[in-house]
Amino acid sequence: MTRTSLSQLEARDDFISRHIGPSESEQAAMLSKLGYASRAALIDAVVPPNIRNKSKLALGEFYNPMPEQEALSKLKAIASKNKVMKSVIGQGYYNTFTPNVILRNIFENPAWYTAYTPYQPEISQGRLEAILNFQQVVTDLTGMGIANSSMLDEGTAAAEAMTLIQRVGKSSSQVFYVADDVLPQTREIVETRAKPLGIEVRTVPASEVEALDGNCFGVLLQYPGVNGEVRDYREAVEKLHAAGAMVIVAADLLALTLLTPPGEWGADVVVGNSQRFGVPLGFGGPHAGYLATRDEFKRSMPGRLVGVTIDAQGNKAYRLALQTREQHIRREKATSNICTAQVLLAVMASMYAVYHGPKGLAQIAQRVHRFTGILAASLGQLGYTIANTTFFDTLTIQTASAEQLHATAESKGVNLRRVDASHVGISLDETTTRDDIALLWSIFAEGVTGATAPDLDALDASSQDAYPEALVRTSAYMTHPTFSRYHSEHEMLRYLRSLADKDLALDRTMIPLGSCTMKLNATAEMIPVTWPEFSSIHPFAPDSQTVGYREMIGQLEEMLCAVTGYAAVSLQPNAGSQGEYAGLLVIQAYHQSRGEGHRNICLIPSSAHGTNPASANMVGMKVVVTACDENGNVDLDDLKAKAELHSKNLACVMVTYPSTHGVFEEGIQELCEVIHSHGGQVYIDGANMNALVGVAAPGSFGGDVSHLNLHKTFCIPHGGGGPGVGPIGVGAHLAKFLPNQRSTGYTRDEAGIGAVSAAAYGSASILPISWMYIAMMGGEGLTQATETAILSANYIARRLAPHYPVLYTGHDGLVAHECILDLRPLQDKTGISNEDVAKRLMDFGFHAPTMSFPVPGTLMIEPTESESKVEIDRFIDAMICIHAEIVKVERGEYDRMDNPLKGAPHTAEVVMEDDWQHAYTREQAAFPVASLRKQKYWPPVGRADNVYGDRNLFCGCAPVSDYE
Repeated sequence: MTRTSLSQLEARDDFISRHIGPSESEQAAMLSKLGYASRAALIDAVVPPNIRNKSKLALGEFYNPMPEQEALSKLKAIASKNKVMKSVIGQGYYNTFTPNVILRNIFENPAWYTAYTPYQPEISQGRLEAILNFQQVVTDLTGMGIANSSMLDEGTAAAEAMTLIQRVGKSSSQVFYVADDVLPQTREIVETRAKPLGIEVRTVPASEVEALDGNCFGVLLQYPGVNGEVRDYREAVEKLHAAGAMVIVAADLLALTLLTPPGEWGADVVVGNSQRFGVPLGFGGPHAGYLATRDEFKRSMPGRLVGVTIDAQGNKAYRLALQTREQHIRREKATSNICTAQVLLAVMASMYAVYHGPKGLAQIAQRVHRFTGILAASLGQLGYTIANTTFFDTLTIQTASAEQLHATAESKGVNLRRVDASHVGISLDETTTRDDIALLWSIFAEGVTGATAPDLDALDASSQDAYPEALVRTSAYMTHPTFSRYHSEHEMLRYLRSLADKDLALDRTMIPLGSCTMKLNATAEMIPVTWPEFSSIHPFAPDSQTVGYREMIGQLEEMLCAVTGYAAVSLQPNAGSQGEYAGLLVIQAYHQSRGEGHRNICLIPSSAHGTNPASANMVGMKVVVTACDENGNVDLDDLKAKAELHSKNLACVMVTYPSTHGVFEEGIQELCEVIHSHGGQVYIDGANMNALVGVAAPGSFGGDVSHLNLHKTFCIPHGGGGPGVGPIGVGAHLAKFLPNQRSTGYTRDEAGIGAVSAAAYGSASILPISWMYIAMMGGEGLTQATETAILSANYIARRLAPHYPVLYTGHDGLVAHECILDLRPLQDKTGISNEDVAKRLMDFGFHAPTMSFPVPGTLMIEPTESESKVEIDRFIDAMICIHAEIVKVERGEYDRMDNPLKGAPHTAEVVMEDDWQHAYTREQAAFPVASLRKQKYWPPVGRADNVYGDRNLFCGCAPVSDYE
């Protein structure tokens, strides 16, 4: 027996082999099936040689992979450079307690964070119910008719609300007023969104809203205002409505447990943030924004909406309603480019509300308000003047020297809000204690002669509510039984488990969604997210306290530059759709800087993801569609003709690479050269970056700007429909135009565009996930991951080709990292659709591939590098078995309407019912392959009735009768 040397025994853990699913021997078997001797030979055949990387990734110190513990230690050392202070900055962000039962069983639970957007409702019932709870909480607290399933943040929710009321309102004005006490970061996003649409944003003093003459289409109000004032806007709203204008209110959900909801005093849209409902600060995100509006506007709402329908057996079922994938239907006419939102964070906020219930929330709000009143009284005793006469949780305090107070506060571990030279702000929250009040008092008492510590109980006895009596809430909220059943941890734990058990996420099964890259979200990558050094930092904390965050962010930007070939990266966009929008604004700013602001034509191939034309429309560009050839490639002759036709006004082209059809197009460099020759810029959509990392770089083969999906290629979890991060990489000539956030002091370059997200670094707290992934994989590991993803996709395509035609391939029948199966010939013969196959896969315990995108009647499959050959083969076997069932329909052995595919998915209740009347057996319905007898997932509902759900739209918690 050969003795193992000490140096061999000292070899460290290899993260790469645990991230990449197929072993070397399994990859060899897959390559043999494809007829290639090595993975390198396959990649040489798949990727055009003219775009191949000629050198190693320039990752510097991160080129060599780090073991898990080493990477965690290195990141911990960086995180330790942050200073966790007591923050009373407020301005839309608050300290909060995440109930541990929610922290452990949602935030840290892969059953919740690895799930996909619930486009397949039958296997998403748990998270759909949780989102419905969120909608109900928002609807109840705001007093509005309907709420959507979350927005990216408060600022973008306000911007979406602005365009919503312009669409549905009757005013022809292009003027939009923003009250001067609206959160400054919200105002900046509104201004960014308004400019390309020709909307004029004006400021109105909050105290003078009632005096507006109505020469506007809408007004944005803050309730309470950023300075703490709680204003009664009833008469102002009546006058605005009479003049034909509409009103948006940005409201604090916790305050609404005590204050009259905006829906009861005339608001048309209410927006805000649910962060203080148990979601950590996280340096600005991710947090779930919200948008609620009148019921009559529901068909014009942006974002997702969960509704209630029935399944095939007439039982209640939840589903996404109305706007599902609106961008793919309306494209450049879409009213919003939002593809997903912040589902995981909305789920956390909803469960915070469920856990505390209406009484618990009210108690938290009352305690916050009482402490604020006590603090105001104690500061009054010191001789300070409170600038706001009314308040809920925020005080603006006059002072002779704001800087001196900030210095004193920071020396005692506290951050006050910076207002101006003679004012400071304080916002209290649910974490505030008597000790905190004493600490804050001591800051203001510094240097005050004869100051004696206040008697808090005496101040409490004499304090009165500090908001107008006319605004005291009298209406009930959260009366549904869901909000009164789960207040004990045991009951809450079981409720969360019961919901998770209804869903299919990556912790159970492969999710083979094309274009969505559902890859491993490794535990080591997730751990740093909950470190207090990352989770407990306020987004507007002084730079001296965020050194570690900014170091990590700077390193991640450099990493992403290395893998994309771009000169600079901005991490501010907090979704892929926001990245698209920001990238187009950057292109627009570049043209304007050269005196070519007239360039407004955006060429987009007909195969593009629907957010591409929607984003172009949002920045005021005119979309010109270019054709694709019979192989799914961009038709270069048509593109050349249209580039020539629009040469003087050509702004850019938006193209996805590898193509939306899953092919490495040979002509990508020529396409870039054509656009550049006409003065345009090349936007390369990074949705398919998982096929490029280490193999080819868009910034090197002709791209000028790309957005990346960190929730795809770089391992941030999808979270059931969010969070996401959509940073943009740009060439050197565009770097100075990357987003700023001037309203909060973040100016990257004076030439840069305005903010596109509510925090300077977007969803900063989840960026450590991507940092960890790249650090643990290193340059060679990232390249191996890409090559393995391409290998796995080609293996699936080759094995399934005898059963389902592969719609588009490159030379030698090869695909990129995904493949499209064409079910249309089978449907023509049998009536079995791609939807039937998708639902039947649920009986096998699989999530369906991407359905009908980019081609109707097809399924697009992407395995990613993380799936083992065992799991891939299990999926292939299921697809082959389903094909055999389709053949039986074709032969007449199964009825065209009564067969396992049309009956799918089969619930346990259906299979166990006494009166089984189907022509196929119960066994065939439930156990089509033997392995399911050992491990079986039972879909909780039968096939959801989409038509019924849209005709009978109901978007709140189930009727009380369901609980009786």
